Amino acid sequence: MSSTRDSFTALGFCGADDSVDPQFLGLLSQAYPFIEFGVLFRPDKEGTPRYASPAWVEELKAVARKSNGRMKLAAHLCGTRVNDILQRGEASFLKSLDGFFGRCQINATAVNGVDTSDLSGSVPNLLTVIGTLPNMEFIIQKNEETSPLWSGLLSSPGGLPSNVTFLLDESKGTGVFPGGWDKSMLPVRYNQCKIGFAGGIGPSNIQKVMKGLSSCNLEISYWIDMESSLRSIKNDVDVFDLDKCFKCIKKIISMEFFEHPEYISLP
Repeated sequence: MSSTRDSFTALGFCGADDSVDPQFLGLLSQAYPFIEFGVLFRPDKEGTPRYASPAWVEELKAVARKSNGRMKLAAHLCGTRVNDILQRGEASFLKSLDGFFGRCQINATAVNGVDTSDLSGSVPNLLTVIGTLPNMEFIIQKNEETSPLWSGLLSSPGGLPSNVTFLLDESKGTGVFPGGWDKSMLPVRYNQCKIGFAGGIGPSNIQKVMKGLSSCNLEISYWIDMESSLRSIKNDVDVFDLDKCFKCIKKIISMEFFEHPEYISLP
């Protein structure tokens, strides 16, 4: 597993919200710096399950500030946060996250509350924002619905910017497993050094997913991301379940992709 271990860069847990203490996320990040917590940003749903409140995000940023770079965070933009970028080239919100969130995912789909009527015409605005924040990595969902956007980026005169990567998620963020992936799914002219995979991944199938990806001979680095499978109802409340996150961590480590810190000894 050694060669594939070197190619696997991050284990993404999306949907961190007010149901968990940001300091607890900080502790996990210190022990397992290969995990990346994703925060969904959609103004009309702030403070509801899956969508963190602004006050909680400020607490998270304070924890990240003291993590010495070990806490990896990704901003998953939805709704008007995406519309502001695609329709107006507005980058002020992302600038407020720069330095805390290393990556930003653009969820440009209707199910995520985004106006998708002119994705192809939005490419210039998106490129402007991408160029404004060269130290932030931009993740573009690659699926049939977002084709005008990602294909437009690939065919832009300057080519795909170096700080842009794609996430293969045909479920469009709805958590439906596609059955697997293979090398043929990588887009033509995609010359970046890594790519992401999402859609129906969780504690019950993460080992199957990783075995499948390991056999694909991708020849580039990759990460996986999950969201829906990490939710639980506890005390009648929809929560981001860190127990499920830790099950995924343990299963990844059992496959020898990473290791527990030396002060923890688990089978």
